[in-house]
Amino acid sequence: MVAHSGLITVMERAVRKAAPRLRRDFGEVEQLQVSRKGPADFVSMADKRAEQTLVDELRTARPDWGLLVEEAGAIEGNPAKPRWIVDPLDGTTNFLHGIPHFSISIAVEEKRPDGRSEITHGLIYQPLTDESYWAEKGRGAWLQDRRLRVGARRDLADCVIGTGIPHCARGNPESWAKIYEAVGPEVAGVRRFGSAALDLAWVAAGRMDGFWEDELDLWDTAAGVLLVREAGGFVSDYRGADRSFERREYIAASGSIHSRLQKLIAGALR
Repeated sequence: MVAHSGLITVMERAVRKAAPRLRRDFGEVEQLQVSRKGPADFVSMADKRAEQTLVDELRTARPDWGLLVEEAGAIEGNPAKPRWIVDPLDGTTNFLHGIPHFSISIAVEEKRPDGRSEITHGLIYQPLTDESYWAEKGRGAWLQDRRLRVGARRDLADCVIGTGIPHCARGNPESWAKIYEAVGPEVAGVRRFGSAALDLAWVAAGRMDGFWEDELDLWDTAAGVLLVREAGGFVSDYRGADRSFERREYIAASGSIHSRLQKLIAGALR
């Protein structure tokens, strides 16, 4: 059994408390009350219930910590303390269509001595497969008790790359199409699964060799970015800089693939 910190234990406990209800709701998805936030966004009672369970569990464990949560937004805490970043259901559209690919994502954001923030702990949980991907800064990335490493493929032509296709009402489909035209012919395949958190976890696990997407929120990516980096991979924005969270652009891949993928994407957007 791999020993992990108390914070990962708290996160595990929270996701496992929320998961049974999500599994039950998934089995009865046609009966769920659903509303639309916008043309590309659904929110269901399942989202809200999972979020409330997670918030309750995390606040019980660390009462003075703030939270950034997808539906509720920012919940204030002691500014000197870390805060939780929570996505209770990443892949809502999949969930509501009975597609068994979605996840819960939790990360810890801490302030460094220089005043900048960094993600120090992350956990992505797939309730239907009972897969728990977790990482701690400096201690590696893991799937349950198995150490994760990014893929070892060195030739783009052998690689499977994940992405997210932007909805016409949000993001820039024209830019995405240009990137796809540049990347698609160079790789073995491009996959669009519908949960950015799980996509990043799968890059960390070597199931996919890379991933690109933009217009993602912090709760979609915080845990996944840490997982990829702790599994030996690289994450950058489209220009190759370490400003993904700020620019909301993400290229994640192993070291041997990342620079080539980034060049293709940057070239497509010129």
